[in-house]
Amino acid sequence: MSVYQLKNFEENEDRPEKPRRFGVTEMRGPHYTLLSQNVLQDIFESMGQFVDGLKFSGGSQSLMSKAFIKEVTNMAHQHDIYVSTGDCAEHLLRRGPSAFGEYVEECKHLGFDTIELNVGSLEVPEETLLRFVRLIKSGGLKAKPQFAVKFNKSDIPVGGDRAFGAYIAPRPRSSELVEDVDLLVRRAERCLEAGADMIMIDADDLCKYADSVRADIIAKVIGRLGLEKTMFETSNPRTSEWFIKQYGPKVNLYVDHSQVMDLECLRGCNLGKNHASVLGSSYFLF
Repeated sequence: MSVYQLKNFEENEDRPEKPRRFGVTEMRGPHYTLLSQNVLQDIFESMGQFVDGLKFSGGSQSLMSKAFIKEVTNMAHQHDIYVSTGDCAEHLLRRGPSAFGEYVEECKHLGFDTIELNVGSLEVPEETLLRFVRLIKSGGLKAKPQFAVKFNKSDIPVGGDRAFGAYIAPRPRSSELVEDVDLLVRRAERCLEAGADMIMIDADDLCKYADSVRADIIAKVIGRLGLEKTMFETSNPRTSEWFIKQYGPKVNLYVDHSQVMDLECLRGCNLGKNHASVLGSSYFLF
């Protein structure tokens, strides 16, 4: 039986059971706030049915004991919640070519289900990024590349040659960041072709604040990659509300643990705590 029934004026639709392919809620784990095992256990027991994934943000897993990580991943799995790494892989590159394969194996041993690749922080050629995606998949885990809408100017092909896999001659690293949504989409498409399971879109310069959301860019990303294959980071409840109102309950969102219940209310009936609720919305909770 589904958690609750979503109804609108045009169709009747049940909220799917986990594991969900859409309407995914990924929760930020230890990073901005310290979450003990007891706090996580309380969250999972009270709201676990609404949480699809737990992410160790900011590479926080690198500062924790392996025993603690395994306890957290085991706890999450008991509630059918997958566990994702955060920004950590980029720190391994200096250890040599074999380091990434070792990292995948260690993540698997610790109970992680998904490895996130922060493309901006990795600063590797496109073919290397695709090789990392394939290594993750061959290791039996899910791959989730994370993209920002801005790229280092040195990584953008010049001379009009922007085809898939276009060779970029080595140039000195630039400190300038350039917005390029077409490059984001093309690289994300290549990652999906290589086997990536989800594309995470960074909130910076795109949807960090509800009053400055780049709706045109978001529409282009979803239009090209599909709603099911994209996940958007939302930094506050108002931004989550914007996504639900624009794209409905099926949009995949990454939120802070404090926003989980609020987001589920938005998914169910478009009503959220401390929000300007729209009583005439097409979504109601039954």
